Amino acid sequence: MNCDEFVELVTAFLEGALDEATEQRFIEHISECDGCDVYLDQFRRTIQVAGELQPETIPPEIRRTVLDAFRDWHR
Repeated sequence: MNCDEFVELVTAFLEGALDEATEQRFIEHISECDGCDVYLDQFRRTIQVAGELQPETIPPEIRRTVLDAFRDWHR
């Protein structure tokens, strides 16, 4: 598995949605790749922090900026 494939599979890995063979390749990759190990840790931390945010605590301007960024993401 290369790093690009790893990045594409992070969400599926965290959701437990990978088949056994792919999950094994994923785990082998992070055991050999310090960069992807760090990426996975950052992804987990982001999920943890984002899960703690309450919509009413996000300032309206920040909320608009983030939503606009995601709206334009695929363009």
